[in-house]
Amino acid sequence: MRDHVMAASETVTLVLGEDSPLPEGAAHVEDLVWRLRGHVAQLGARTAPGHPTLLRAQQLGSDSIPEGYMPSRVYLVRLAEATQELMAHMERADPGPISSVDGGRWPRPTVNALRVAIFALALTCVIVAASVPRT
Repeated sequence: MRDHVMAASETVTLVLGEDSPLPEGAAHVEDLVWRLRGHVAQLGARTAPGHPTLLRAQQLGSDSIPEGYMPSRVYLVRLAEATQELMAHMERADPGPISSVDGGRWPRPTVNALRVAIFALALTCVIVAASVPRT
């Protein structure tokens, strides 16, 4: 999750940073919008459905990019601000994964856990073998 938040933060900084100039061409605006939409989708997968911050970001992300120099830049800034609000919500709530990514499997055991399990099994076998009466 941290990676998604960091990547979103970098893109938001490209748009909202004090030293960041406004994008010059329509292609640059479109590229930034697509990146922000991707971040909203990634962060939204880890946010409770129906949260107002998520709904606002998703609504802005689903709108088409307005025509014209100023309207497209205003839209880009609004989408970046909505993404920033979603990131802030994620950092405050730290919700963890909503759904299982690996299909509900058990977590993979560590090497030390396997070693302990094998040792316990071997010790149990030794105790059972020692308790069997000799004839």
